[in-house]
Amino acid sequence: MRPPAFWFAPGSSAPAILLGPLQAVTARATARRLARPGWHASVPVVCCGNVGIGGAGKTTLALDLAIGLRHRGLAVHCLTRGYGGRSSTTPLRVDPGHHDAMLVGDEALLLAEVAPCWVGKDRTASARAAIAAGAQLLLMDDGLQNPGLVQDWPLLVIDGTVGFGNNRLLPAGPLREPVEAAAARVRYAILIGNDITGAGRRLPPAVVRLHADLEMDPALAALRGRRLLAFAGIARPAKFFDALSALGLTLADTQGYPDHHRYRPSTLDRLRRDANRLDALLVTTPKDAVRLPPDLRATVHVARVSLRWHDTAARDVLLDRITAGIG
Repeated sequence: MRPPAFWFAPGSSAPAILLGPLQAVTARATARRLARPGWHASVPVVCCGNVGIGGAGKTTLALDLAIGLRHRGLAVHCLTRGYGGRSSTTPLRVDPGHHDAMLVGDEALLLAEVAPCWVGKDRTASARAAIAAGAQLLLMDDGLQNPGLVQDWPLLVIDGTVGFGNNRLLPAGPLREPVEAAAARVRYAILIGNDITGAGRRLPPAVVRLHADLEMDPALAALRGRRLLAFAGIARPAKFFDALSALGLTLADTQGYPDHHRYRPSTLDRLRRDANRLDALLVTTPKDAVRLPPDLRATVHVARVSLRWHDTAARDVLLDRITAGIG
């Protein structure tokens, strides 16, 4: 689905007010789920999660941490439910050479590029399988509201551009639980981008705040002067398009699709025709690229993104604390 605009509109909109009474249902359901006892893994569990629906940068953070932890010599295994794929209860270790996004989801394929990745609806089962395969640390992409696996290091990821939206719970807003409830469980919050909504001020003093920015691949500078047709099927396609414009790239057209969009042949044919008509190059996100057929993927420019930490020493302190006592 594409998040409705009123979720991120300032003030009180009519839809948010009308749906307001249903917030209590969401809050109670989440609280009951979180009250269930979880399984304590024999290795540390790190969770990159958020309070609301949509892309706050969880996968980008998980990739960054996985690389940093592996550089410390740890056998890191990633866990994800595999959104956009055919998730099953039985854990599946992702093989990028044989599995596609239709089966395991786009995020799992990206994670599997840097560390072993397990997909499954039952994160506890995935954790057991990963530990049996030699994992020394488990890194969850999403799942802050999932109680099945006890999280030693729950990290709250916040998109500074939208913060907590209209601060309302589903379906009146984008939140899965009250901000205060999530903040009470986390040790660290990672704010990605400028905190223009003041989301960091909503957190209690005990929560350590780290700041980072999304940084586009410098290789994209080679596309300056060329016309581009940018397309994306992510939570907020406009965020991707704005980032390209900020690099000084010329966008002849933009086409946004819902998160985890499955590109049909007719859509791909239209993208090709539009690019030819506009004399433009196709450019997309890594998450979208892994959902494309190989023949088209080879002709599309992929705008890779990474995290640029404001304080790399603070990020290293976090990794040191996570890894303390392992080995």
